Amino acid sequence: MTNILEFFFILFEISSQMNIYLVAVPSNWQMHGFDHPIYTNVTYPFTMNPPFVPHDNPTGCYRTIFHIPKEWKGRRILLHFEAVDSAFFAWVNGVPIGYSQDSRLPAEFEVTDFCHPCDSDKENVLAVQVMRWSDGSYLEDQDHWWLSGIHRDVLLVSKPQIFITDYFFKTTLDDNFRVADIEVEVEIDSQKQDREHVPTLSIEATLYDNYGPFDGLSSDLSAANVVNLKLKPASKPRHCLGFHGYVLGGKIENPKLWSSEHPNLYTLVVLLKDSNGKIIECESCQVGIRNVVLAHKQMLVNGCPVVIRGVNRHEHHPRVGKTNLEACMIKDLVLMRQNNINAVRNSHYPQHPRWYELCDIFGLYVIDEANIETHGFDESIHFKHPTLEPFWAGAMLDRVVGMVERDKNHACIIIWSLGNESSYGPNHSAMSGWVRGRDRTRPIHYEGGGSRTSSTDIVCPMYMRVWDILKIAKDPSENRPLILCEYSHAMGNSNGNIDAYWMAIDNTFGLQGGFIWDWVDQGLLKEDTDGSKFWAYGGDFGDTPNDSNFCLNGIVWPDRTIHPAVHEVKYLYQPIKISLTDNMLKIENVHFFETTEALDFSWLLHGDGCTLGSGSLNVPSLAPQSTHLISMESSPWFTLWSTCAMKEVFLSINVKLKYQTKWAKDGHILASAQICLPQKNGFVPHVIALSSSLVSERVGDSVIIRKNNAWQIQVNSILGTIDSWKVCRMFVRH
Repeated sequence: MTNILEFFFILFEISSQMNIYLVAVPSNWQMHGFDHPIYTNVTYPFTMNPPFVPHDNPTGCYRTIFHIPKEWKGRRILLHFEAVDSAFFAWVNGVPIGYSQDSRLPAEFEVTDFCHPCDSDKENVLAVQVMRWSDGSYLEDQDHWWLSGIHRDVLLVSKPQIFITDYFFKTTLDDNFRVADIEVEVEIDSQKQDREHVPTLSIEATLYDNYGPFDGLSSDLSAANVVNLKLKPASKPRHCLGFHGYVLGGKIENPKLWSSEHPNLYTLVVLLKDSNGKIIECESCQVGIRNVVLAHKQMLVNGCPVVIRGVNRHEHHPRVGKTNLEACMIKDLVLMRQNNINAVRNSHYPQHPRWYELCDIFGLYVIDEANIETHGFDESIHFKHPTLEPFWAGAMLDRVVGMVERDKNHACIIIWSLGNESSYGPNHSAMSGWVRGRDRTRPIHYEGGGSRTSSTDIVCPMYMRVWDILKIAKDPSENRPLILCEYSHAMGNSNGNIDAYWMAIDNTFGLQGGFIWDWVDQGLLKEDTDGSKFWAYGGDFGDTPNDSNFCLNGIVWPDRTIHPAVHEVKYLYQPIKISLTDNMLKIENVHFFETTEALDFSWLLHGDGCTLGSGSLNVPSLAPQSTHLISMESSPWFTLWSTCAMKEVFLSINVKLKYQTKWAKDGHILASAQICLPQKNGFVPHVIALSSSLVSERVGDSVIIRKNNAWQIQVNSILGTIDSWKVCRMFVRH
């Protein structure tokens, strides 16, 4: 067989006339020169005619071989795709095994019966046909690059005949946060086994202490047993389609709670044993114990109204597009933590599974967002938004269900989001209803429909003016907290007025922070005709339609070099606030769980361009949400300031880490402030009167300005810099 349409058959042969290439998986095929990237913000890149897509639909046909290890004999084999954009069919040895769509969630198929026996030494052929466009593309109109292919990992998984197919770790804390009730729902897949055999099995779950924040290093778990979870006596197994559900429970006293400031993690191990106590299978993951609830105008994490100092983050790499590199994820998290960012909104889809594991470890609060955006329907006069159409309900609900079920055990996720910019309607009500029924431990976020619908537990506007968020916060009829899902649009030399937002947030009950739009400029590395490289945006690949450079909205460049605006973001987000009022220096620890014991404070006095003095600043260990005052008269810089002849004097305070952390070395500046000290009493500026006019002349590219023989300044008229400066014919600068 040499017809490309028959590529999935075992006997298919590649002819010399075919354009066949080796392509890495995972990857986007556009990043390898096939087809072209398309960037649009709102407009669909094809003619709208839902649910139909263009007949001319770029398609990638993948083919590879694999072998089944002999050790897998008698076991079940699962084929797992972490994500494929946008839809695909798959075959094993020429047999169709399934179809899936949703470009950001996994698809899994059992292929046991389609693989050659382990002892046959025969090659198994996996064939996958990926379509660029599908009806699911109408639900994926996010503001980013349209890129296609198998862009996350493909896994072959071996399981016993009966195995643990799912588990859900839940915690409930008492009012004092000193006792945690642990509950683990466990689901068993017994489709290939007699149901009578299931009752002879036993399920165990154990929680182990990781000795503080998880650092990825091995440890002696046998010495760290925290609690053994037992099958609840009143628990009745659920039976549905060959799946059996059980609930295990236990208690922990004085648990180490997870938060952004203290990302404490435990290791959960779930065991499935036979009647003789032999382990059939085990599953494990890192879990955190924490509590997220809503109170009057507040979202509380472990009882505290934490402030969201966040950014929105698209998955983006300038060389590999939507393919995820762990080094890039870690780079993002390190930069975020170094610049006092404590939260991230996954805009606008579930991200790579490793991202959540890293957020658990590094301590980032996460909004996990469903892969739903239908922004382009706003421009249509012929079609209603999918949320208003019953025939879209199943597809929309499937995306929310898939996200929650995949990610539910991650402590970092404190909020579920129903998607982005998809209007509002009955389908959103259905989605929010399902999420609330499945997971009562997290609130729901959804901005569409005006950010105050019954489907959202948080008022979450985007780009709302400061006076308007103040109005909502002071509205006695609104009981929900307000967290801006997008604000301070960072395109170009922007983030303007962000200080006004934080003046409001820091001083208004009911305002709890927000997420900057957005983290990274979505430029793709491209080579120009002269060999120079540049960041390409919409239209640079001949893509039509396109939205030009509107994809460059980040506070860091595509290579993660920071923009100047990051310095202001870091300052406004810093957890130690420093100010001077009425000759009193105020140092405020705005952490909710962390003291200042691991911080060093220092001061520097400088005036008229000269350093006057510096030294350590003795600040006692401040409890969370506490303040320390230092009077000017008792400060170590008072004598220098009061006796110096400088007319303008500044005080700089730096707060540094004493010890190395996961995201910064010791000595990293966590917070800082520069304060203009008040003028000393009786100071009168000295004014020099000039009795005659200045002389100015142009000499080449310079302008020379002089006052007789008193002084002369030479200014570079191209650069605007001072090239030389003379006073009484002597060079002050040259």
